[in-house]
Amino acid sequence: MKRAISAALVGVSALVLAAAPASAHFILVAPDAWVEVNVLGDPQKAAPCGTSDITKGTPTGKVTAMTGGENLHIKIKETIYHPGYYRVALSVLDRSELPADPEATTRESPRGPISVSAKIDPKPRPPVLADGLFEHRERPAPGSFFETDIKLPNINCEKCTIQVLQFMEEHGLNKEGDFSYHHCADLKITANPTLPIDTAWPGQKAS
Repeated sequence: MKRAISAALVGVSALVLAAAPASAHFILVAPDAWVEVNVLGDPQKAAPCGTSDITKGTPTGKVTAMTGGENLHIKIKETIYHPGYYRVALSVLDRSELPADPEATTRESPRGPISVSAKIDPKPRPPVLADGLFEHRERPAPGSFFETDIKLPNINCEKCTIQVLQFMEEHGLNKEGDFSYHHCADLKITANPTLPIDTAWPGQKAS
């Protein structure tokens, strides 16, 4: 009888674990993040840049200097695996320009909505620079990174913000960040005088 009860309890525990949404975390290795993070990458749940009035963060004060039209190197370490993809966006005058988190298709569970997928834009427009990056549904190799170069617009900004967002499939709703985690980095971009100014971005005037 005791063995039967123990087996039943193990079975129930397994079901509960299977139904519970897994957490995912990542660290923005490059460019330098705007806040200090721990070994898992926290704070990162709140939109648009990981912190909020509830979830505090300590600014690093780091600003990466770039020239317009250059490639910005993005390097990510996924500290806790979860299937999904990444998106990169740029705000120029204010972080309110950053887009909303991806709209998710969901399914219901006893614990609430669970993300299934989200639309990826194959031809992103400002403020999004790249969408659907590093789409994966297998655990990355230990010690590996996701890396790519993204071309910056030829603009001027004293302190603009790159947002790197991770959309997670099969994930429960984050109270402060929908189905996504977020990191940001501050940039100072100086336009290349040999290139035309990209006027599709806020506050830019043709030279």
